[in-house]
Amino acid sequence: MLLVYTHKFSPRLKYVFKHVCTRVLGVNVSFTTKIEEFIAHDSLKMSYTKQQLGNEFFVKSHDILFEQGLSDIEISIQNWDNTKGFFYNGDKSGIPFDIFAASFYLLSRYEEYLPHVKDDYGRFLATESIAYKHGFLHQPVVDIWAYKFKAALQNHFSEYKFPEKTYRIKPVIDVPCAYNFKLKGIMRTFGGTFKDIFQFKFKTLYNRFAVISGFKHDPYDTFKYIINKQKQSKYKFLFFFLIGDYSTYDKNINTGKKKFVSLIKHVADYCKVGLKTSFFSIEDKAILKKEKLQMENILNTALNVSRQSFSKLNLPESYRNLIELEVKEDYTMGYVNHIGFRAGSCTPFLFYDLDYEIQTPLKIYSYHLLDYTLLKTQSLLDKKKVLNEIINEIKQVNGEFIPVFHNYTFSDAQKWDGFKELFNIILESVHEN
Repeated sequence: MLLVYTHKFSPRLKYVFKHVCTRVLGVNVSFTTKIEEFIAHDSLKMSYTKQQLGNEFFVKSHDILFEQGLSDIEISIQNWDNTKGFFYNGDKSGIPFDIFAASFYLLSRYEEYLPHVKDDYGRFLATESIAYKHGFLHQPVVDIWAYKFKAALQNHFSEYKFPEKTYRIKPVIDVPCAYNFKLKGIMRTFGGTFKDIFQFKFKTLYNRFAVISGFKHDPYDTFKYIINKQKQSKYKFLFFFLIGDYSTYDKNINTGKKKFVSLIKHVADYCKVGLKTSFFSIEDKAILKKEKLQMENILNTALNVSRQSFSKLNLPESYRNLIELEVKEDYTMGYVNHIGFRAGSCTPFLFYDLDYEIQTPLKIYSYHLLDYTLLKTQSLLDKKKVLNEIINEIKQVNGEFIPVFHNYTFSDAQKWDGFKELFNIILESVHEN
């Protein structure tokens, strides 16, 4: 156990130390404000305060972990070996930056509470983030800093054996629309038919009626392929089905269709299934509650995991609604148009509510790559290069890689050509050194 001496306890302090030390490094941590207790401790220990007590391992503290609410914090980004750091704390400190204050800034999404430009869907843009602006979005800096801290501690306590972690994957399959043509009902089928005719999409028109007539396989129906992949992997895939009402933004199959419900149940026999919330439920708790209950009725079990439509988050309201409805895990945190680490970490973390100054029970699984971001990369060779680079970043800190693919990504559509191979690279990455 690591004992931390500090001049003052705070919820922020306990929150971030437990993430860095316990979740990332696997070391339990406790705190004291008593010098006698600190001196008597004969294992891992450090002081986190303004002045060093003696010759102990010392990290000079930044004020952010002892504050409440938001303040105008001056942040100066500096190079630190092969990465970046901020909150520089001088030469006397055991490490040159206060990684705990910096990690708290990123994990709490402090910057998303400050004034910023949003996109057309009301989302926080990657380009607004400190990580993008200073060129470290592609690195899980919180985990990298944790390992630098571990190395410094190991030098001080050479006989201590740190636990070892291994690289893991958690593939997410997002299902905003289970079928392209099947189970759409008469009105939607007629609407789609007229649209095909007026836009001269005669190939789509042919495919539509070939699928409806049973002569062809629905292009979005890739569930058999994905389940076969699941059978070959020891890591559980996580499916998110959209079951909300039809709207401008949400166009999945109605849960009144028995075959759609049967599909969800069938997938749940092999993979973990969660709720992809509808666009309007993000700001309406009553709709969210209705969808949660619907999914629980389908699965015959309590719903624990969610992912919000369009990766939209309104902090802190989105997460408060999930907490109130007893959802335990969320997979929304990430960027639609950029690969990287929105919260700076590839280790799941608990949501910290900055308004209430409390650590909540909601665990955030931040995703690191969306299939759409790989579409921007021209050749399959370049896509593989980009994918392998992010995998290597996570492997270096024994983190958990969370990629998001869609059911239609595995279709035969030309734009998704090569994506099955990319998915295989992810699955096989756990077997490679």
